[in-house]
Amino acid sequence: MQGKIIKIISNDFTVLCDDNTIHTCKARGKFRNQKIVPLVGDYVKIDLDNNYIMEVLPRKNELLRPAICNIDQVFIIASTTKPEFDTNLLDKLLVIAEYNLIKPVICLTKLDLLTESKLEELKPYFEYYKKIGYEVVPNTDLDKIKALLKDKITVFTGQSGAGKSTLLNRLEPNFNIKTNEISDALGRGKHTTRHTELLNTNDGWVADTPGFSSLDFNMLGMTKADIRDNFIEFQELRDNCKYKDCMHFNDDKCFIKNEVQNGNIMQSRYENYIKFITNKEK
Repeated sequence: MQGKIIKIISNDFTVLCDDNTIHTCKARGKFRNQKIVPLVGDYVKIDLDNNYIMEVLPRKNELLRPAICNIDQVFIIASTTKPEFDTNLLDKLLVIAEYNLIKPVICLTKLDLLTESKLEELKPYFEYYKKIGYEVVPNTDLDKIKALLKDKITVFTGQSGAGKSTLLNRLEPNFNIKTNEISDALGRGKHTTRHTELLNTNDGWVADTPGFSSLDFNMLGMTKADIRDNFIEFQELRDNCKYKDCMHFNDDKCFIKNEVQNGNIMQSRYENYIKFITNKEK
């Protein structure tokens, strides 16, 4: 029987089979010798008589922190206030998603808490991300979000306290995922999710994933060139640079730097890029 791992707690693997039955399985002992680690999202073949996972099928992508695979898209939950809108974290998560061949969706929360002047200040950011090709959706547009979730495996990530669990509970009240208030002292929330689990909603699967937002480029083995190549607007323009391997930093006759100066590439995106690649040099 074939199925999909939807939850892992300790050495127990919850598998949803193709016939919609659910089985709690153990992994074969030889997996350890073969250095095979079954993950949430894995498609597997199981022995129903003994409730053992016999084979892990090939993956299209995987993350080890959080431990999940075969992801179709990532919802980056971006708070606009309390905690404040964080372009550095947003750009980092966008680059990581692109590198792992996962479609990013930017989901904005707490727009109703913004003053009119603060909203006007943030609008150019939202419009820029749309312009370069990203889906940007407010968390209040539940119909749009439900349509995006349909038939997909989606991970939710973002700032702690940005509203990931709250949004999941609004999509599916039966989830009853625990949420915590924001700490006034720290300006962020506490992690409330303890394990990775796929939850069924709106004909798709979602996971609230602790740990994704704390990923860093070194952890993923990303080079400076990998970071550069996953700023999607750079990729479209880099052939205009003088050098094919231009890093858009200290290089002369760099088209990307000119586009930043001309206002065609958002200054915050470029500044975050420089922070990312210079940190790699330390």
